Amino acid sequence: MNQVIVFSSAVIFVFYGLRCLTTNHMMTEFKRYHLARFRKTVGVLELLGGVGLLVGFYYPILSIVASAGLTMLMLLGTLVRIKTKDPFWEIIPAFSLMLLNGYIFSQLT
Repeated sequence: MNQVIVFSSAVIFVFYGLRCLTTNHMMTEFKRYHLARFRKTVGVLELLGGVGLLVGFYYPILSIVASAGLTMLMLLGTLVRIKTKDPFWEIIPAFSLMLLNGYIFSQLT
């Protein structure tokens, strides 16, 4: 498994998790999705997933759980963006992160 890929995904999710929890932009986005009550939950799940990938370098089972969870989270994120009819280029990040974490999961199992 390429550790750079896992580390990159982890950093991205820690960043997005913190952003989800702290920025007005993300508050507005979750309101737009009609999912404002889930913003903090999503932010915490992203943080836990990112940290899980990092800790997974020492305890590999955590990487498996984290990558599976992040894959599912990004699948849901992709579906929400499709449902809200976001432009294609705005769907690409969630879809790409879903594929990336699906790949990580497949390489670990």
